[in-house]
Order: sequence, then C-alpha cells, then structure tokens
Amino acid sequence: MRIDTFNKISQLYQASKPRKTSGSVTESSRDSLELSRTGNDFRIAKAAVQAAPDIRQEKVDAIKQQLASGTYSVSGQDIAEHLVERYLDLKA
Repeated sequence: MRIDTFNKISQLYQASKPRKTSGSVTESSRDSLELSRTGNDFRIAKAAVQAAPDIRQEKVDAIKQQLASGTYSVSGQDIAEHLVERYLDLKA
C-alpha cells in the first residue's frame, strides 16, 4: 500500500465533513411556505363546507309540516327520474 495515496484519500474525507456554522440564521436560509392561489382557494372552500350544517333544518321542517298536514306529494315521474339517475350513476 502506498502511504501517499492513503493521505490523499484521507484528505478528501476530511474535506467532505460538514462544518459548523456560527449559529446565526440569515434570511435566505430560512424555510418558508407559500400556498398557491388554488391551494388558498381550496383552504377557504374547505373551511366554508366545514362551517355549513349537514342538515338544512328549514327544508326538513317544511317537509315535516307538509307530511303532518297531508299536503306532501311527489309525482311518480319525479321518483322514476331519480331512480334512473341513481342507477346510471352507480353503473358508470
């Protein structure tokens, strides 16, 4: 084994060791996060959906009142259309 080659190799390993910095962080080396416009729009929409109630109580109350008074009616045509729509959505 040649000693001069070993010394050169060990010098290379010394050069690749990480060096400690002074500890002060400059503005250019700080991490930052920037949301795209689409990401920001998505965040706003998600917050709006979470704030909205799952049940629209005014609609539920109106239907309950119609059922109680006997005035609630749905046409057979509407039922058939919704059944076909759902069937085609499940099939696709």
